[in-house]
Amino acid sequence: MPLVKTWQLIAGSAVAGLALSAVTVASAGPWDSGQRKAERDRAASWSRAGGADHVTGAALPEPAASAPGVLPGIGPSAPAGDRPAAAPGGSEALAGVLGPLLADRALGTVRSASVIDTATGRVLYESAPGEAMTPASTVKIATAVAALAALGPEHRIRTAVTPGAGPGQIVLVGGGDPSLTAKKKSPAGSGGSLVALAADTAQALKAAGTDTVTLGYDDFLYPGAVRHPIGRNDNIAPVTALTADEGRPDDSVSGPVERADDPSGDTARAFAGLLRERGIKVTGEPARANAPAGAQPLAATHSTPVAGLVERMLTHSDNDIAEALARQTAVAAGAPASFEGAEKAVTDKLASLGLDVNGYRFADGSGLNRADKVSTRLLTGLLAKAADPRHPELRPALTGLPVAGFTGTLRSRNAGTSPAAGLLRAKTGTLTGVNSLAGTAVDPSGRLLAFAFLTAGAPDGPAAEKGLDKLAAAVATTP
Repeated sequence: MPLVKTWQLIAGSAVAGLALSAVTVASAGPWDSGQRKAERDRAASWSRAGGADHVTGAALPEPAASAPGVLPGIGPSAPAGDRPAAAPGGSEALAGVLGPLLADRALGTVRSASVIDTATGRVLYESAPGEAMTPASTVKIATAVAALAALGPEHRIRTAVTPGAGPGQIVLVGGGDPSLTAKKKSPAGSGGSLVALAADTAQALKAAGTDTVTLGYDDFLYPGAVRHPIGRNDNIAPVTALTADEGRPDDSVSGPVERADDPSGDTARAFAGLLRERGIKVTGEPARANAPAGAQPLAATHSTPVAGLVERMLTHSDNDIAEALARQTAVAAGAPASFEGAEKAVTDKLASLGLDVNGYRFADGSGLNRADKVSTRLLTGLLAKAADPRHPELRPALTGLPVAGFTGTLRSRNAGTSPAAGLLRAKTGTLTGVNSLAGTAVDPSGRLLAFAFLTAGAPDGPAAEKGLDKLAAAVATTP
């Protein structure tokens, strides 16, 4: 890697103070039946209704910078003498650069922008910042902040095996771990391991003198429809509380691929095979069954910590992790862990952080649903909240953002000779006719700025992405 690029990447993280502190593994305790929402009457059919096919709106007038102000809910967290001063005329300088770029017709018919100083909350530039628009995958920033606030960065999601209701029965209980894998060596790093869980379960059974069992599986933690409202789609598996390897039939760990129709059943069958390999006879086919309330686990495995799940979700725009985190936010709130319950839980959690969520929707956690509605002002508010020293638990919402020209979905954007390579981190968002970008940038004076750009109605997606990249680069390079 060229020296200049290495320096830029370090500067983009170090100046912003985005180093992630180590996380501690949560210890395993008795299986908490109160965290499991049993539901036998699952939906008879999966919802296939999607959002609107496209987003339209009136043509945007020539953008203009707002008068300098302070974003509501985001304010100074240190004495005035300890805070970096806002550069005189900073908003005017940005307006002079961003205004013409935002007016580019390649961005579509509806455009919104917000740029703020995260340390002071000062608004440096905005255009239609309160407009509720379809955010696509930039809504994952909201999912990340809500999950981190609700669960904490160190929380791990448990998958357990408990005794069943009858003699010789055991139950595999899904906790909703999106990192759960059935592979001997996880291709995506640490996480819940069915292989390790099978080994520990076999050891416990043999110690109790049992070598033959029937296997049930409990995925009732997530009630309601399991299929995303967009219907069958290679970008997301059915959302269940017991899914190994995101329902992928191959060794892929990201990107679109045809998914399993029955991830819960497939996971249970894979677990039965792993038990057999370890000398435990499993009779019959695994069947859905409720784990007895209060049952002590025979063995358990735990997910990657929430901090790591958030970072992976943002870096690779992982839809399966996003939906799992939204539902885990509902579980933490004691709400039904369904699409509807997750929407309410995410909304309530963000409101509890002092963010104005009136008029906005979080219809899913991934952004695949066009019913999602947020504004650029809300997105920059979320980013500023994650940068606030008073909320260190939210920091992974920043450290997980892809680095321009280097990682994840920004690896090939603002790359090469771009002056913004390594200096900005952002979450991309793309649906047909919808293009968005939201993240942070270190400007030439060393300030950490949060920016968000939402657009709709672009006739050429790649051209719109280039327009967004120019806007983000201007935020990072304008004095």
